[in-house]
Amino acid sequence: MGKIYFVTVRPRSPETKILKEENNFLPIALHAPPENGKANGELIKFLSKHFGADVKILRGLTSRKKMVLLNEKT
Repeated sequence: MGKIYFVTVRPRSPETKILKEENNFLPIALHAPPENGKANGELIKFLSKHFGADVKILRGLTSRKKMVLLNEKT
């Protein structure tokens, strides 16, 4: 069973980083622009590396507010 996080993204930031980690809420600055799925791709790659997990966006593909599922890599 995975863990669900509620993520708010801030695209076009100077660097990609988690701004504050609080329970299951993560505000994240993303360097990529919100064009052609670039920000979503960067978010998935960043969270996957940070948590060492498989990442899936459940809600909010075109929104700054997203719901993501993290599953441990097997």
